[in-house]
Parts: sequence; structure tokens; C-alpha cells
Amino acid sequence: MAAPLPFKKNYRCSQALQQFYSGGPFAVSSDGSFIACACSDTIKIVESSNAHIRSTIDCESDTITALCLSPNDKLLFSAGHSRQIRVWDLSTLKCIRSWKGHDGPVMSMVCHASGGLLATGGADRKVLVWDVDGGFCTHYFKGHEGVITTILFHPHHDKSLLFSGSDDGGVRIWDFLAKKCVSTLRAHNSTVTSMAISEDGWSLLIAGRDKVVTLWDLHNFSCKKTIPTYEALEAVCIISSGNAFDSFFNLDDQPSRKKINEYPEIHFLTVGERGIIRIWTSEGSACVFKQASSDITVISDTDNMRSGFTAAIMLPLNQGLLCVTADQQFLFYLPELLLEGLQLTLQRRLVGYNEEISDMKFLGEEEQYLAVATNLEQIRVYELASMSCLYVLAGHTEIVLCLDTCVSKSGRSLIVSGSKDNNVRLWDSDKRCCIGIGIGHMGAVSAVAFSKKEKNFFVSGSSDHTLKVWSLEGTSDYSEQPTNLKAKAVVAAHDKEINSIAVSPNDSLVCSGSQDRTAHVWRLPDLVSVVVLGGHKRGVWSVEFSPVDKCVITASGDKTIKIWAITDGSCLKTFEGHTANVLRASFLTRGTQFVSCGADGLVKLWAVRTNECIATYDKHDDKVWALAVGKKTEILATGGGDAVINLWYDSTTADKEEAFHKEEEGMVRGLELENAVADADYTKAIQIAFELRRPHKLFELFIEVCRKKEVKQIIERALSSLGKEEVNTLLEYVREWNTKPKMCHIAQFLLFEVFKILPPTEIIEIKGIRELLEGLIPYSQRHFSRVDRLVRSTYLLDYTLMGMSVIDPEAHELLRKAGDKDVSTGVDYNMNSIDNALLASSKLDKDHDGQLEEKASHSKKRRRPGKAKDRAATKKSKDLTVDGSRDLSRRRFWGDVLGS
Repeated sequence: MAAPLPFKKNYRCSQALQQFYSGGPFAVSSDGSFIACACSDTIKIVESSNAHIRSTIDCESDTITALCLSPNDKLLFSAGHSRQIRVWDLSTLKCIRSWKGHDGPVMSMVCHASGGLLATGGADRKVLVWDVDGGFCTHYFKGHEGVITTILFHPHHDKSLLFSGSDDGGVRIWDFLAKKCVSTLRAHNSTVTSMAISEDGWSLLIAGRDKVVTLWDLHNFSCKKTIPTYEALEAVCIISSGNAFDSFFNLDDQPSRKKINEYPEIHFLTVGERGIIRIWTSEGSACVFKQASSDITVISDTDNMRSGFTAAIMLPLNQGLLCVTADQQFLFYLPELLLEGLQLTLQRRLVGYNEEISDMKFLGEEEQYLAVATNLEQIRVYELASMSCLYVLAGHTEIVLCLDTCVSKSGRSLIVSGSKDNNVRLWDSDKRCCIGIGIGHMGAVSAVAFSKKEKNFFVSGSSDHTLKVWSLEGTSDYSEQPTNLKAKAVVAAHDKEINSIAVSPNDSLVCSGSQDRTAHVWRLPDLVSVVVLGGHKRGVWSVEFSPVDKCVITASGDKTIKIWAITDGSCLKTFEGHTANVLRASFLTRGTQFVSCGADGLVKLWAVRTNECIATYDKHDDKVWALAVGKKTEILATGGGDAVINLWYDSTTADKEEAFHKEEEGMVRGLELENAVADADYTKAIQIAFELRRPHKLFELFIEVCRKKEVKQIIERALSSLGKEEVNTLLEYVREWNTKPKMCHIAQFLLFEVFKILPPTEIIEIKGIRELLEGLIPYSQRHFSRVDRLVRSTYLLDYTLMGMSVIDPEAHELLRKAGDKDVSTGVDYNMNSIDNALLASSKLDKDHDGQLEEKASHSKKRRRPGKAKDRAATKKSKDLTVDGSRDLSRRRFWGDVLGS
């Protein structure tokens, strides 16, 4: 008996594949490690190895029209429809400067090899050169009759030439030192799309949509050759020495050839609307290599316009060739020499935009791949380790709506797909080809499901309301052409279109869910009705059999999930919690749990026994149409209308271990904190209290430090050792303490020390400093007003005591100075200074009393003996009373002032 699976309490979203390129401009780093891509009104910095998004730059709703990088990859230049040219620091992702100069959108830009100049070409037919550091225009060129489509600096530093091409078919060569146009090249009848300069710097290649490449001599600006390519070109690239292609064409022999010919032989490659790569030589204008086919090869002129290549770049460091497709894919090719000749191997594929994801399933024996159906006619297969698209399965003529996967008993990884073209297709993922086609449905095929046990048939459901059972017999591993699949059984299952299909674990039953608000269980292989599950108020979007019990789970548009008994069709449980249509639900943990997703963009984890929603995850911005569950690994994958694929891993065990380690570490650090306090190492104690996030203990430490004589030195050492995040945390604590009268004196003292130690430049950089100061200022003003009122009230008491001759003016002045010192600092209430002032006042009072006694002794002879004696005794008792209680009363008064 299999061991019970652990109960799942949490999932983590470990990887996400999301949109990073919406078409248009992009820029590749000098080492090929990352790509800056225009994605609507943002710029995505993407790892070229796995499509991981490093960072995102928000361009404030400005659609990007041009991008380029500085030679050292530290600065990124962008321009958009707003005509604003921005310079971004990639280390901080901040715009360090911006300016405007064109009268229309900037359509192309390039940075000089020195990094100090930026050239831009716009829709206003102007070419401008800018000083990067100053942001001012150094050159202004005009003369083109159309939009500037491409712009290029001469790569050699000793040649001050700038090339610009436009949609009028002309190319102009500008000398930016002489500030004039030195030549105009006219040989194209359509838009100039790309330019390239030979390795020796004396030949210029120009490609256009008029299906030719022209070769120009830069000595005299004459056209040497016109090479017909028979397709509209989008990019031309020079194959130079040191490139991944140079070893196939013996480019090291070019210097010897230059002695024989007027100019060396040039090899270059072109890409365009046909979706194939071709390599040409200038000798004889011959095509020396032609790619047989690619995933985006256009066969006829009537094919979809969203096909073909839009750009190509030679990558540095022998990394090969990067080609960009019209459907936002980045294809990385490496050349290989095989027996039949040169071949281009597709190393990896990065998909910039998946469009709306309709369905996906894990693929392979170890479930290391993910098959995805989007709003395209293709199925894309991703590798989970790198999240790069390994290959594409093309064959459907309409959008693929659904798919399912299985591993046959012979070990083949199979995929079945249904499409709007009313057909089902069977694919061999190992051979990456279609091995079977099922024709017969009269509507779009919206649901498919493989056999779970025998793996020898699959079931399909359609918008024509019918179910079909298809046999896999007749499919061969060696057949080059797909076979016609045969339907074993057909039934009119529902009154409306079918949304979902599931086959039972023992292959005896099949369940279908429909928009007619019912789910129907059928007996295989003849599709005999068993039971109708009716109770939902809206259409049923998902059905699935329990892996262990005789029940079915259904998800509906009425925002509920229900579990049904197969035996009598009764509803066993109903789960509520989604706020919109529930689109998918699937069992986990051998039927004890399930996961669901819906149109509210939420993914929920449930416990069947308690009807409890254990966790809710909000990682999607649109409807979650697709949910895949790994039957072995129980990894989750979700995707939907936001074109994002999220992978979820069970983190229950990891969370327990982290909580245990955190608790254990907290106990150890707590002991270290107590030891530091016992050793009077307050700097270390304060640091540990920050690490443990114990504000109450921290406040107690600061109170203890304030009682020490060297309070300022201790506080300065402790605060100087804090990092920016810890200072931010301290200010948050101070803001909280400052709201309470009993704790405000410590808060004000710490605030004073922080502002004294840190310069204003560092204080401004603290995260959220504005909000912190907004919370500190009102309460600080209230505390200072209260202290000021108390100080002013003491003057009335002093005046009254002076009028009664109880306090001497000189002592009053000492007390006033001590009080002013404390109040002026606002924080530094030094008890020693106040005690000294009170002692001085007491001494003066005693001297004053002594003088009074002396005067009394001189005058007692003039009075009658009896009365004078009684008066002296009474006076002495009064003076003693005043003298004894005076110091105590003052101490109590100043203690009340400082304590309040």
C-alpha cells in the first residue's frame, strides 16, 4: 500500500513566464547576456539564456519606438511617441536625463562607439546627433524625403561618417565633422530596412523591401553590385572573422584575396518575410546557404502576415545568430558542419508574448516539459528548467483550444489537441511531428482527454454537442505522413457546447461538462449514459474524477465547486469562495484536497473533508483559463488571459523547516542579547534587538543607556553601526514611540541623535522618509508645545516664591539656566546638571537665611526680651521648615516636569 501523501498547506510561485516583448525595437548587450525589449509602454530587461526578466522600466504610458544601448551597457536610450528621448542608468533604473528635439516620433537611434554621441532619426525626416552627457544637439541634418527607418555610425573611429536610410529608398552619408552630406545613395525603390559595413570599413551593404541587396564602395560612393534575393528583406548582417560562421567560409584568407581582386570577398546573411536564413557571397552574387525550413517558414504569399523574420543580429563571442520573428519570438541559431553541409541548429527560443493561454498540460515521463495552447495555431512545448520554448508543433489551421498529454505503454510521449478547425491531431513529442488526424466533428473541438490506464484511445468533445471516442490503433512510429484516426463511438451528449472531458482512472467511465449546466457520466467504450449531474445554475467549465473515490468534481460559472457521487448522482459537497466563474478544478493529495482557479484571477487550495479554503493566491491579472497538475510531482501550472504562466511548488515542508530554523535562531540570538545586556555591551545588544525585530526590548535598552553617564557615546556607537534598512526600522519605531507621552522623551532623544549623525543626503535616501517625517512632525510639535507651557508655568511659581522671599533671585537664575539648557536641546534632560543647580540654589537659600538670622540677632536687643525670644523661636521654626522642605519640593517639581 502506498504511503499517504503529506497534506499540503502552501504553494510558492517559483517561476513565471510572462510577456516581455510586444514587437518593435529591442537592443542586445555587447556580451549578449541580456536584451532590452520594448513591451508596450515599458522596457523589459531580459536574460537571454532563460527569458528571466531582470527588471522593468516604466516609461509613463509612452509607447516605445526606438531603443539602443551604450557600448559599455551602462546606459539605455529610449524614445517613444511623446518624442521624449530618455537616458536610463541600468544600475539604478532611473532616468538621469531627457530632452525633446524631433517634431515627430523617433523611429531609429544608434550610439557611437565612443559612447559620447547619440544619433536619432525621426518621422519628421530629420537626423539629429546629440551629446550624451550634455543632452544638447551637436548636428542637425535634413534632406530625406521620407521617414528615417535605419541609422548607423561607421564602426571605425578614424571615419566620421553617419549613414541614414529612409522609406523613400535613399541612403544619405553625413560627415559629422564637416557637418554636411557627402553623398546620397539611390538604388532602392522601397523602404531601406537595414545597413551593414564590411570588416575593412570600405564596403556598405544596403537591404530593402524591394527584394535586393546593394553593395557600395565607400572610396567613391559607387554601387558595385545589386544582388536580387526574391523576398522583402528586413535585415542584413556581415559575416566577419571571429564570428561563429567564419570557420565555414575561410575568412582568414581574405587579405591574400585582396591582392588579386579590387576588394575582398564579402559573406553576408539576410532574413525577411519568407522566414528563412540565407547566406550570400559577393563573388558572383551567389547564395551559398539556404535554410531548409523553420517554424515560421512562409510557404505561399497567401500565408498569414504575422510570419517571417523582422530582425537579425550577429551575437558576440561566437554565440551565433539571433533572429526575431513577427510573432515576438527570439530564435538563437548556431552553425554546425554536418555530412550534408552547413546546418543551423536552433539552440533556444524565447517567446516574448504567449497571448491568451487556453490550456496546458505537463509532458514527459518525469513531467519536465509543459505543453501550452494559446490563441495561435501552434502548440508550444516549454522546458521547465529554463522556461525556454524547445519546439513548436504546427499543423492546425485555426486556434488550438484544448490539449492533453500521456506517455504510452511503448514509452512515447503523446499529445492530443483540439482546434477551431473542427479537427483533432495526435502528436509524437519525441519526433515533434503529427502522427494522426481525426476528422468528423462539425464544430470547434473544445475538450480532449486521454485514456488513463491503457493509453490506447482518447475522447473529444465539441461545440456540435457530441462526444467521440478515437482509437490510437494504426498510428506508426515510422510513418512519415499522419494517419486518419477512426472514431469508435459517437453520442449526442448535451444540448449545448461541451467545455470539459475527463476519463476515469480505470478507463470505464467518461464525464463531460457542458454549457447546459449539467455534467454527464458515460460508460465506455459505447458511451452509454450512467447518470446526469444536475444542480449548477450556470455552465460547467471543468470536470474530473477522483483518483481514489467514486465521485466527480465539477467547477461552474455559478462561482461554486461541487463533488458528486457517481452511484446516484447526488451532490456530496459544495464549495464557495470564488467571486467569479470557476474555470478549473483538479484533485490533489489522492483526492483529499483540490485546487481551483477562476475568472477572478485567484488560485485556491481546498481541503475536501473540512470544506475549508486553506490558501488563496493572487498572481494573475486576468481570467485563469488553464490549470495543469503534475500527477507524480504535483507541481501546479496556471495560465490565463494575462499571457502569464506561473509554476507552483509545494512549500509545506520548506515552510515548516524555515519556521523551525527561524525559531531556533531566534532563541540563540535571544541568549546572545541577554548576555550582551549582562556584559553592558549595549552596542551589540541594540544590534541584536534590531535583527530580532523586538521594539519593546529595544526601548528598554535605550532607557537603560540614558541612565548611563556616557549616554551620548554609547548611542553614537550604536547608531553608527546601523545600516540603511535598520535606520529605516528605527525611525518607524521612533514614530510609534513618539505618539505616547511616556515614551516620547526617548523618541526625541534618538531622533536628535540620528539627525546629528547622518547627513541630510543620506536621510533623503531612506526609503519612505517622507511618510515617516509626516508622522513625526505633528506629535513632536505637540510635545514641544506642552514642555514650553510647563516651563512658562514654572516662572509664575518662581515669581510667587520670590515675592514671598522664599527663593533668592540668584538661585532662580541658576535654575532657569539649567531648565533652559534642557528645554533648548529638547532632548538632553541631564539630571546631574539639574541636581547641581538645585544644590546651588539650596546653598544660596541657606546663606540668605544666615543673613536673616544675623540681622535678627542684632535687632533683638532693641525689643523686649520676652516677645523677642518668642518671635525668634517662631521665626527659626518657620525658617527650618521652609529650608527643609524647599529642596524636596523643587526636586519633586522638576521631576514632575521631566517625567511628564
